[in-house]
Amino acid sequence: MKLKQIADLFMVKRTIGNMEIKIKGIQMDSRKIEKGDLFICVPAIEGFLEDRHLYAADAVKKGAVALIVERDVPIDVPKIVVKDARKAMAMIASHYYDHPSKAMRLIGITGTNGKTTTSYIIEKILADNDFKTGLMGNTGVKINHNWYSTDINTQEPPTLQKNLRTMKECQTDYCMMEVTSQGLDMGRVSGCHFRTAVFTNLTQDHLDYHGTVEKYRETKGLFFSRLGHTYQPNESKFAVLNADDPSFDFFKKQTTVEIITYGIDNEADVMAKDIVMTLNGVEFKLVSFKGEIEISLQIVGRFNVYNALAGIAAALIEDISLENIRDSLYDMRPIGGRMEAVDEGQDFLVLVDYAHTPDALENVLQSISEFCQRNIITVFGCGGDRDVSKRPLMGEIAGNYSDVVIVTSDNPRTEDPEKIVRDIEKGIAKSNVTNYQLVVNREDAIQQAISMAAPNDVILIAGKGSETYQLINGTKFPFDDRDVARKSIGFSMVMN
Repeated sequence: MKLKQIADLFMVKRTIGNMEIKIKGIQMDSRKIEKGDLFICVPAIEGFLEDRHLYAADAVKKGAVALIVERDVPIDVPKIVVKDARKAMAMIASHYYDHPSKAMRLIGITGTNGKTTTSYIIEKILADNDFKTGLMGNTGVKINHNWYSTDINTQEPPTLQKNLRTMKECQTDYCMMEVTSQGLDMGRVSGCHFRTAVFTNLTQDHLDYHGTVEKYRETKGLFFSRLGHTYQPNESKFAVLNADDPSFDFFKKQTTVEIITYGIDNEADVMAKDIVMTLNGVEFKLVSFKGEIEISLQIVGRFNVYNALAGIAAALIEDISLENIRDSLYDMRPIGGRMEAVDEGQDFLVLVDYAHTPDALENVLQSISEFCQRNIITVFGCGGDRDVSKRPLMGEIAGNYSDVVIVTSDNPRTEDPEKIVRDIEKGIAKSNVTNYQLVVNREDAIQQAISMAAPNDVILIAGKGSETYQLINGTKFPFDDRDVARKSIGFSMVMN
């Protein structure tokens, strides 16, 4: 593609240099530049992203042949000066890869909690019905049965559109994409042609980025307001909304497309009735606009009933039968790091979960309290360089639902882990628990929990889920809660 074709995408711009030069790729990370690439200089986002204009010279040295800039830089290569490099990047990426999302049905899932599980549920139902599926989210990118790692959830446009293009070339029918609030605010999914937008729930999170819950909610609302305002034959779009969430009315007003609701407590198009929860899963009667059927899940927790309902609603939109949905859900197993049991033959239950927000932690502990026969021992921490206000909230929640709490490190990043632990302790002091410990070293904390466990206890190790690392002072150290738990159980059983 010639640089001129990219320049022609913008009404207002200034061009400098030869616009006939050929572009062989797009990048916003100078470290990934290959010869012939276009380098896009997006501006800084304080605390999250450095100004890429500062890396333009490095990009050119590594082979970039042209630049997109918001301000001119003293580098002798062709440049296009635009008002908003982020918007330009999304437009360029979509155009460069030939608008790949239009070649498949794209289902986006947004919300504070449940995005990953809901996307997996939808993907499994569709794959079980012989559709080719892809996934993009917290656990990586799945294309044509192959998994690729990613360092962020909702990817930046050059990578995101390239992956969608690969899915298109693999003749993918559906892609399920987790859509984060930061991804929406930064325009990462601009240019994506969504068929369905799914809302799971909204609780406190990412206030370090958005500032207030209201701004966080407004950013999530962008996903639904951007679905479209026209009604084209054979191009129907849908919003799947949680009727039980306090923000339901807000999101309902954001969109002009057809809304499909789901819930447990409030009247909805897709509902769970007569819910029975056990140690091994959940059973309920599904009541929907397409009929009723008994559902049995091999994953635990009331919150997973909501995730299942969201997935069922999205599947019903695609005309999957209730019987096929039932069969797919019955075969569903816990996702790695989401209420995942670590079983080494011990006489107590160890669960690893990604819960890293107040609402998620409360949901998980509430579910455990419904089947735990003895004591709940909770091991958790909070991430550094993130929303400080949720730390005491999570401490109080852990204390109110647990018999023992061990506060430890999560990903401290550049913060002092001792300070993070003390912030959490302020909330524990307000709770009902009297037995709690502060053990900064996460491995030691997990070992301590397992050493004190008795038959029929439940240990919850929360916060990191399937992560295989720990971020400390800019270094990524290998660390997997599940592996540490397995080793600790093995050592404990030998000692006993």
